[in-house]
Amino acid sequence: MVIRRVLAPRIDFGALRRELGLPKGFPAAAQREADEAAAAPLPAVADRTDVPFVTVDPATSRDLDQAMHLSRRPGGGFRVRYAIADVATHVRPGGPLEEETWRRGQTVYLPDGNVPLHPHTLSEGAASLLPDEDRAAVLWTIDLDPDGDTVAVALERARVRSRAKLDYAGVQADADVGRLPEPIALLPEIGGLLAARGFRRGAINLPLPEQDVEPDGDGWRLVLRGPGPMEDHNAQISLLTGMAAADIMLAGRIGLLRTMPSPKPEAVDRLRLAAAPLGVDWPDGLGVGEVLVRLDASQPRAAAFIDQAAELMRGAAYTAFDGELPEQPEHGGVGAAYAHVTAPLRRLADRYATEVCLALHEGRPVPDWARAALPKLPEVMSTTDRTASAAARGAIELAEAVLLEHRVGETFEAAVLDVDASLNGQSKPGRPPGGTVALDQPPVRARCTGELPLGERILVRLVTADPAQRKVLFERA
Repeated sequence: MVIRRVLAPRIDFGALRRELGLPKGFPAAAQREADEAAAAPLPAVADRTDVPFVTVDPATSRDLDQAMHLSRRPGGGFRVRYAIADVATHVRPGGPLEEETWRRGQTVYLPDGNVPLHPHTLSEGAASLLPDEDRAAVLWTIDLDPDGDTVAVALERARVRSRAKLDYAGVQADADVGRLPEPIALLPEIGGLLAARGFRRGAINLPLPEQDVEPDGDGWRLVLRGPGPMEDHNAQISLLTGMAAADIMLAGRIGLLRTMPSPKPEAVDRLRLAAAPLGVDWPDGLGVGEVLVRLDASQPRAAAFIDQAAELMRGAAYTAFDGELPEQPEHGGVGAAYAHVTAPLRRLADRYATEVCLALHEGRPVPDWARAALPKLPEVMSTTDRTASAAARGAIELAEAVLLEHRVGETFEAAVLDVDASLNGQSKPGRPPGGTVALDQPPVRARCTGELPLGERILVRLVTADPAQRKVLFERA
């Protein structure tokens, strides 16, 4: 759901690519292996092409990891079929392509094109769950009772065939008029049940709109976009699958989890104290997630509260284990043990975690190549997470600076999202007081100096807009 957009001139992201050391292409041997894998026949596995799967992704995406089909179970409850691209079918252990994917770790997305984990012949071709094409997949079948609780989980390698490539905006429009296509007609009902289960577990989701930079003819759009209800429901299916995968690996005492400490009670208490001054109602008995979901992030005081809540979501990591279970296996944002298994075209870790789940479910030993990879994956994923985050933020900062470079000295209306922490009422030595503000138009978020009232609207003056440094700075007007 697009909240605001503004046109920016042509921008060169090449310097950012060079700064981050992003590769331009694949080594010849890795590309050759990918091309050969793309041309190879699919393996002999269970044929599930009769199931009318569909994919739901951003409109321009072609690296389609997931396809779903939802149905009711006889006697009550639901069946979730979730097909995930079977990347391990295409990537040979120990080969040059696997070696290159370890160097990359994950796909890095930039406005002028992504830096893919796998060559496009696979990631946007033979391994992608494109419509009207037979594809190799790992099919998760998860049965739910009428309340959304999981009652059975199965997974298998299968041949699947997506019937349609749907996008978030179109699916939301269909949902708004009650005309969702049959394979996902139950998504609002199932997604709502799963979200309610999440709140009971203590799950936390931060509903802040995200900035994005999109191509627009000869220039670029800087867009502020918030998730629509159908996008949230779609995310619940991925979370459901990740929790099922974590349960399988914990029961088998081997695997790779996505973990994060639960918020400390004193941190939640501090957030609760911030609620009333920011006009946020926090009724007794409601958890953090239930409070956040009720907020309108387009309102400055609510946005400031959500920004404060982000402090609870620290310390996410990958945790590998083999034999001895991890001391802290849960993900505080999910409120349960959780694993990444639903995006193997884009994330290296998912391929190996999926292989562990398949082996455990089928009662066979985990392949040596997957077992040996587990302890190495956390560091690789952590390093490449930082690169991907730096690319995303750097692209936005560059677009903001280009957009504003000829408007230095102008004043804008902005909402104060955050203010600097102080020590005994004093700012950090050598740093003037300030915080973070968000402009309405253009949709820019940047540092502002001065005494700032948290959650209030103020006037700010643009002091710096430097594309070379990707820096934007305001002062209170």
